[in-house]
Amino acid sequence: MIHTVCALLNGHRFLRFLLVGGANTLFGLAVYALSVLAQAPVWLALLIGVIAGATFNFVTTGGYVFRDLSLGRVPLFALSYLLIYGINLSLLNWILSWLNGAILAQAILVLPMSILSYTLMGRFVFTATRTLPKCVPSERTKGTEKSS
Repeated sequence: MIHTVCALLNGHRFLRFLLVGGANTLFGLAVYALSVLAQAPVWLALLIGVIAGATFNFVTTGGYVFRDLSLGRVPLFALSYLLIYGINLSLLNWILSWLNGAILAQAILVLPMSILSYTLMGRFVFTATRTLPKCVPSERTKGTEKSS
């Protein structure tokens, strides 16, 4: 069962993104919500959430989804998150003009911001991906594994 799930995830980058994206979203939204509850202005709460989330996301999205943690990717990754922050803040302020509730307003934006993030990461940041599966032995190592 685990090997079937691993094989499925290894073959589908978008499924890996959804899995990791769920964890990343919960983390970023939690940091944002805590900042709002601590009385931070919306722009600052979003900035704190984006910075914390981007740091967490580089490791999870870069390492697991796109299989690339090259530090050379950091500048484009940071620029992508700066763009995401700007668009998110604009949409958040727009939603807040007719809805009272900064946490609910951000929750509404989770899906569109996730789609934007995946698009930017896949098309501009992590353009060349590695295809070697992480949880299934490669063809090179199958014969060299020791059995217990």
